[in-house]
Amino acid sequence: MKYRIVKNAIRCNYCGDIIESTHRHNYKTCSCGRVAVDGGHDYLRRCFTEIEDFTDLSKVIEDGEEETKKKTGAC
Repeated sequence: MKYRIVKNAIRCNYCGDIIESTHRHNYKTCSCGRVAVDGGHDYLRRCFTEIEDFTDLSKVIEDGEEETKKKTGAC
């Protein structure tokens, strides 16, 4: 089963910044520098010291899921 990254984003649990990587090698760091995100829609990369430093806001769907919704008119 193949998956597609629709949104690659996290929220820093310290400064509250929401950072999103929109394309490959688009490395983004929050304003306090504790967390970073990279990879755009190609891969999910997270940089952090502790796993509790961020909340994942990414969205990943199965390939073809979005196209099916368009054809059926589902929301």
